[in-house]
Amino acid sequence: MSGLCSERVAIVTGAGRGLGRAHALALAAEGAKVVVNDLGVGLDGTGTGTGPARLVADEIVARGGQAVAHGGDIATTQGAASLIRTAVETYGRLDTLVNNAGFLRDRMLVNLDEDDWDAVMRVHLKGHFLPLKHAAAHWRAETKAGRIPAARVVNTSSGAGLSGSVGQGNYSAAKAGIIGLTLVAAAEMGRYGVLVNAIAPAARTRMTEATFAETMAAPDTGFDAMAPENVSPLVVWLGSAACAGVTGRVFEAEGGRITVMEGWRPGPTADKGARWSPAEAGEAALKLLAEATAPEPVYGAR
Repeated sequence: MSGLCSERVAIVTGAGRGLGRAHALALAAEGAKVVVNDLGVGLDGTGTGTGPARLVADEIVARGGQAVAHGGDIATTQGAASLIRTAVETYGRLDTLVNNAGFLRDRMLVNLDEDDWDAVMRVHLKGHFLPLKHAAAHWRAETKAGRIPAARVVNTSSGAGLSGSVGQGNYSAAKAGIIGLTLVAAAEMGRYGVLVNAIAPAARTRMTEATFAETMAAPDTGFDAMAPENVSPLVVWLGSAACAGVTGRVFEAEGGRITVMEGWRPGPTADKGARWSPAEAGEAALKLLAEATAPEPVYGAR
């Protein structure tokens, strides 16, 4: 099978449904051999089952592609290591890692239990870190053996991680953390031939269709702006050799729109050249705020 990712081997986590499934199918359509990872949990992260991953892998094979299912928990060292090993042992290499797995446990902060905080941090943030760590170790070993890869990592943040989201303190913090992890990984892993970027998608998934039913509903006719398949072309490109030189960047993707996010940049500044008094600091801060661009509104889940 030819295409933008011909002969590449890609891993997609959380690929049993929604965005992950769309990414896996799109990568396979462009020639990639895909390891389809999904733990098969419910929307709140409970339960397990490899059924969703196997169904997607079977769908890829039925379309003439190559895929294998992996049902391990990638938020554990054993599961993450097994994921990378599955790609290498099955297809002989690993070229692309798409970190996508996640779930929700939404609460206002005063009602957010410690267990719900830990669970969301575990699957989103730790579930990005551990596959990234084990993939990086593999690519470092390849580089030391004289086989410098054209490796790619695509992490999944969210508008909630960029702008915050009421009722999602745990999710927003985890998704913001993924952006920080992306920046560090891009800086550290470039020497091994690895480019690392992140997307902040908006699409119809189990995590959004209930909360934003009206916005996420598919239209009767015309372009379905909230279809998860709209996000996947950017993921495919970022997961291919064609994105050479692009690393440490964050992209919003929604419908037919792609936006390069510019993140934290220095804005208006005042320098007294000496220590401020509290009153002086407050007066200076108010003047700077008046000159600064207003922040984006705090969104609901995306």
